[in-house]
Amino acid sequence: MATTLDQISTYLDQYSLNYQSQPEKARILIKVSEEASEEVSEELLIVIQLDEEGRFFKLFAPEVLSGVQEHPHKSAILQTMLSISWETKMLQWEYDPSDGEIRAIIEFPLEDSILTAQQFHRCFSGLIEIVREWALPRLHEVMKTGIDPGDQDLMLGTQISLLLQEESPGLVTRLERAMVARKLRGPFSKNPSSTDPFPTDPSSTDSSMDDDRGV
Repeated sequence: MATTLDQISTYLDQYSLNYQSQPEKARILIKVSEEASEEVSEELLIVIQLDEEGRFFKLFAPEVLSGVQEHPHKSAILQTMLSISWETKMLQWEYDPSDGEIRAIIEFPLEDSILTAQQFHRCFSGLIEIVREWALPRLHEVMKTGIDPGDQDLMLGTQISLLLQEESPGLVTRLERAMVARKLRGPFSKNPSSTDPFPTDPSSTDSSMDDDRGV
């Protein structure tokens, strides 16, 4: 059983948006309007595409950034795109070196499953929110300066951490352990069990496996 354009259309109707279904190309086009700013265009084109006879779902915004192919800060722009992918869930960035197109995309296989309304709404609203409100302003800043403002935030966090460590030795370590313990506990208290396959001791948790990315 695969997902169909008709099914996705029923999900889109809840947004009261105008969209164009193109069954011959297995896709739906939507233009999302929003108050224009100096850096973000008034309309964002969103493409919903079903490949492999509805077994593979794609949701993407094509040509979200122009002028990158010959830009003097091209490497910094592409590096920032990779950083944003690392910092967020689901969202990926694609770059076509032949024409310089950059698109933001969420894609995953459905195989024999149906795309649910909840899954679709999370992908659809998440893509728009991340691209328009966060990613594009950050990328436009990189195009102007060649510096990722996200790196500056990271540097500031490092400076604050060093200052705390200097003023209150051991405080940062205790805070990190408390955060890990809270994450392991989750929204409800967890009763330790001898059959629990996951460690409850924060010191035994590999921080490289943590995933605090948004959306």
